[in-house]
Amino acid sequence: MSHIRMLAFRRRLVFCVLAAAAASVNAEDKDCWVNFFEEADYTGKQLHVAGPSQLETLDKVENEDWNERIHSLKVGPKARVTVYKNPKFQLSLTPMANSPEQMQALGITVKDIKEDSLLIFNANDSIHDLGDFNFHNKIKSLKIECN
Repeated sequence: MSHIRMLAFRRRLVFCVLAAAAASVNAEDKDCWVNFFEEADYTGKQLHVAGPSQLETLDKVENEDWNERIHSLKVGPKARVTVYKNPKFQLSLTPMANSPEQMQALGITVKDIKEDSLLIFNANDSIHDLGDFNFHNKIKSLKIECN
């Protein structure tokens, strides 16, 4: 094989390898998503969000206000979703945090109280009613991570 043909062959090989790698990345991204539904049992208006993504607020998602509207969800096969009751991923303390004696008597920590303001869902989770977690219509921000 001549030197010029060898260089051309190498260029094509490098191009094919890079194209295959890009296709592989795109294939993984197609499996990283979450579908949110306005009503329980995956009904009502639907919002599809591809990952990875971080939405500090849900007041302007696809030109609509989705704050406190989500009632059910389905997670894609390569996604992990964290939803928050507060904007900007903030964790909040309940009034009980002002009563350390009561918290201690009940065996509750500040960490427990803060965890009450977020939920984490893993790949392929389907949550037909966020009310089961006392979280329906309370989501104000979210993060989607891709595995």
